[in-house]
Amino acid sequence: MSEYAHPEMLVETAWVAEHAADPGLRLVEVDVDTTAYDQGHVPGAIAWNWTTQLCDTVERDIIPKDAFERLMAESGVGNDTTVILYGDNNNWFAAWALWQMKIYGHDDVRLMNGGRKKWLAEGRELTSDVPKVAGATYRAMEPDFSLRAFLPDVKRALEADGCALVDVRSPDEFTGKILSPPGLPETCQRGGHIPGAKNIPWGQACNEDGSFKSADELAALYGGKGVTADRPTIAYCRIGERSSHTWFALKYLLGFKDVKNYDGSWTEWGNMVRAPVERGPERMGTGAA
Repeated sequence: MSEYAHPEMLVETAWVAEHAADPGLRLVEVDVDTTAYDQGHVPGAIAWNWTTQLCDTVERDIIPKDAFERLMAESGVGNDTTVILYGDNNNWFAAWALWQMKIYGHDDVRLMNGGRKKWLAEGRELTSDVPKVAGATYRAMEPDFSLRAFLPDVKRALEADGCALVDVRSPDEFTGKILSPPGLPETCQRGGHIPGAKNIPWGQACNEDGSFKSADELAALYGGKGVTADRPTIAYCRIGERSSHTWFALKYLLGFKDVKNYDGSWTEWGNMVRAPVERGPERMGTGAA
């Protein structure tokens, strides 16, 4: 069985149970359900709220650089701190937080494989205690937007020969049957998908316990749709959190050199005037996607 391209980007639940209190390490929970942390969390973990702390609350954007620096400092994260992220829904928003930390140049940030789901399934310890954190000093790098796709990048990808677009939403979202997953409010005016995109739902990259499938299984999953490391790739979903999970798998587990997360995703594309939209199943073949 092939190794992941960057196995150091994942830690297992057993490792976290042993090392959560290590000096120089900060454990952070980031959940879709922002109340989950208060219901019990991994001992030593703090929480980040994706709706208020990991985004620009005025413009639709990722967290601004100055706010990112404040969040890190208030969380006791210095530039040399090892940050372990985990969360519910197999690490949707934990991966989104990691993607933003990499945009701002944080060196050592990793995911707990399987996230909250695996920790709970294994019956590991939970606590309601919120740790007291000493502040730190943090200086972010200038944002690395090679990790992020904006609308013009996606428009160019439609015209480029060989660029793969990966829609990681459910088949019902992809075909236009529904506009968003049940209970999630961010939506669009039109259903469907970006023309030529391949539908590889994010959950297909996971085992039943929420952990990532093996490198060989992932290579078969994406390669079977023509999404390979020799092609520029853009992943998208509805608001960018599920696609950051796929971005992580492609970049760090399979070693893709040119893969971007389009966080505007379908809530941008599906609301844009004159944006081309396809409905129904994906096109056959593995040409330009």
